[in-house]
Amino acid sequence: MRIALGVSYQGGNYEGWQSQASGQTVQDQLELALSKFCNQPIRTLCAGRTDAGVHALMQVVHFDTQAVRDDNAWVRGPNRFLPTDIAVQWAKPVPDAFHSRTHAVARRYAYVLLESPVRPSVEAGRVGWVFRPLNAVAMQEAAHMLLGEHDFSSFRAAQCQSHTPIKTLHRLHISRRGALWRFEFEANAFLHHMIRNLMGCLISIGQGMHPPSWMQEVLHARSRAVAAPTFSPDGLYFLGPVYEPHWGLPERTPAYDWLP
Repeated sequence: MRIALGVSYQGGNYEGWQSQASGQTVQDQLELALSKFCNQPIRTLCAGRTDAGVHALMQVVHFDTQAVRDDNAWVRGPNRFLPTDIAVQWAKPVPDAFHSRTHAVARRYAYVLLESPVRPSVEAGRVGWVFRPLNAVAMQEAAHMLLGEHDFSSFRAAQCQSHTPIKTLHRLHISRRGALWRFEFEANAFLHHMIRNLMGCLISIGQGMHPPSWMQEVLHARSRAVAAPTFSPDGLYFLGPVYEPHWGLPERTPAYDWLP
């Protein structure tokens, strides 16, 4: 049978999602826990790979197994074997045709940024940080230029494996609560480091280093060399994929209510 899981994790202690020889990735830890729980080797596929230091509120994975458990057991059982900074949030049996990556019609991320003259402490590793004030109007004007279908080559990491740099950005919403800024992104898919590279440019504009129109220049240049440096992974959260309703999968986890 095929099982889908919603998994949350803090990414600071791991070398990203994808399995590595070191075993220090989220995928390695999850597969080890599932294999112990099922008494058989388990391999997973995910909706969206995250980089080292990036967090997830609802990574969705699927795997095949001969083990039979009820839905609650698929949550409690693997969590017994997982580190405290990784947890299965929900589990659902799905048809064999379901694929966590190819059936995702969109993916959602949030970047949480602290604007403060003092570096973060209790929130260290969970927020990005700037000490210069940001201009919301300038960033929102620049963000509007990114909406729709574009060639995002200027925001693509050299090691990106995507077949095409053309992606469709459905939403980029910027809000503020006190010293914390929240940038919400939704697209059909993202390139490697795309959001962190977009954040670097948005922050440069917000701090007055460039006018909002510079974002369009960077976009049209289709060259990574003209954009701002890649921003920190600390404040980046994978909110999860979006699926068609007929799959019957949850759209959120309790962590959504915690994230600023």
